[in-house]
Amino acid sequence: MAEIKIIDKSFMVSRKRGNGTIRYEIWKNNGVISRYNLAYINHNIFSGDNGRVIGYDNRHGHHRHFKGVVELVETTSFEEIEDRFEKEWIIVLEEYNAQRRR
Repeated sequence: MAEIKIIDKSFMVSRKRGNGTIRYEIWKNNGVISRYNLAYINHNIFSGDNGRVIGYDNRHGHHRHFKGVVELVETTSFEEIEDRFEKEWIIVLEEYNAQRRR
């Protein structure tokens, strides 16, 4: 069976919450997640890497992007990566909003 893109979604973060876009792209092959790209994009926080503040993908092995720095990550499942991403983008946005209020 061929690889099929099962999720291709973008969510806008409101201006009040700090702006940006959350991007999910997920592919399956034979019922198993074979490829993914998760990203929080906000050019106000980081202008490099096409605005990707934080992201995870497995294009060249499981790895994490954070403000232009790429590091390999150990994982046991896509669900673990997705959970980590969801927690981290919220923390990044909270830190950004705290700095804006100073």
